[in-house]
Formats: sequence, structure tokens, C-alpha cells
Amino acid sequence: MAKNTLSEIKHSLDAYVGQKIMLRANGGRRKTVERTGVLEETYPSVFIVKLDEEQQTFKRVSYSYADILTESVEVMICDDNNDNEMRITYIK
Repeated sequence: MAKNTLSEIKHSLDAYVGQKIMLRANGGRRKTVERTGVLEETYPSVFIVKLDEEQQTFKRVSYSYADILTESVEVMICDDNNDNEMRITYIK
């Protein structure tokens, strides 16, 4: 069942490849890291985000779909028209 759940998360992200997203990730030791970028590619186990130019530390980051499932990473799709955000999650 977990593999099916991960494929559902991947399928929901596939529709947003090329769009701007905001990530909120657990940085460890009670730190939360927020990053914005473009969802560049989805692979069977991970997805790649190309970060905005202002964030000089990394150019690309990757996360697994299990990170979304365990809620250690939150993905919000940014809407260009009216700045609304849609959150990608798994509802049990």
C-alpha cells in the first residue's frame, strides 16, 4: 500500500513540473527551512527543485516522496495569477 501511496504523490506532482513551488523542510534541531524554486523533474523515487537565484547555497535540491508522506517536507504550488498556494499532501 505504501508504494501505491508514493506513486499517488508522484502523480500529483507530475502535473506541476515547471511551475514555481515553495518548500518547507525540517532542517534539524527545531529549524525549519523555507525555499522557493521551480519543480524541475520528477523521477520514480525523488523530485528535483531548481532553487531561486537569491539562495546561493545550492542550485538544486532533491527530496523523496516519502518526505512528503512523513510530513518532513511540505510542498506548496504557487499560483502566478493571484498568489494563491496549493499544498501537496497525503491524506490518510
